[in-house]
Amino acid sequence: MPRKPRFFLPNIPVHVVIRGNNRQTVFTEDSDRKAYLDWLKEATEKEEVNVHAYVLMDNHVHLLLSANDPSHISRVMQHIGRKYVPYFNNKYGKSGTLWEGRFKSSMIESEQYLLCCYRYIELNPVRANMVTKPEDWKWSSYAYNAYGEKDKLIKPHAVYLAIDSDKNKRIDYYRDSFKQFLHPSLINDLRAAVQTGTPLGDDGFKKHIEQLLVKQQHLRN
Repeated sequence: MPRKPRFFLPNIPVHVVIRGNNRQTVFTEDSDRKAYLDWLKEATEKEEVNVHAYVLMDNHVHLLLSANDPSHISRVMQHIGRKYVPYFNNKYGKSGTLWEGRFKSSMIESEQYLLCCYRYIELNPVRANMVTKPEDWKWSSYAYNAYGEKDKLIKPHAVYLAIDSDKNKRIDYYRDSFKQFLHPSLINDLRAAVQTGTPLGDDGFKKHIEQLLVKQQHLRN
C-alpha cells in the first residue's frame, strides 16, 4: 500500500513526534541527547526550519516546527535520521531500525492551539512522572520559553512573542500558564491529531487547510 503523502503549508506550525521502534529507548545517556540536538540544529539551520519547542524523552521526541518552505521539515527529519541512527547503532552495538517508521505530525492552528501545544510538549516529562516540574528536565525548550535562558535552537513563534513585548513579562506569563490545568480532552485532541496527521484547530482553520491542500493537490496532478 503506497504511503500517504505529507502536506505541510508555509509557516503553519507542525507538531512532530517520532518514537523508537517498539517504543525502545533511543537516548541512553545525556551525550546521546546532546548529539541529537546538535544534528537538529545543523539540519534546521541548513534547511531554514524554525524550532519553537521541543522535548527529548527516553524513547521519543516531540518537536514544534515551521518553515517558509514546508517540504524542508521532512528533510530535517531525514537529515537527523541519517546522522543519529548509525551513531546510536555503532555506539551500542546494535543494527537495523531505530525509529518506528516515519515521524507523525499535525499542523497546529496558531491563534487557538499553539501555546497549548507548547505546554503539552514541555510537560511530557511531568506527565511521564520523570520529574515533578518541567524546569527539572533540561532536555526541552522550557528553560528558554519560561525563563529566557539561552538556547541556540529556538526561534520564538510570533504567537509566543505576542504574549507581551516585554521579555520579562512574557516569560512570567508563559511560566504562570503552566499552573493552569491542561484539560484531558485537549491532550487527547493533540495526541489524536498527530497520530492521524489531521490539522488541529477550529472548523474555519480546518476548512481553510482543506481548501489549500485540494488546490495544492490539483497543482501537483
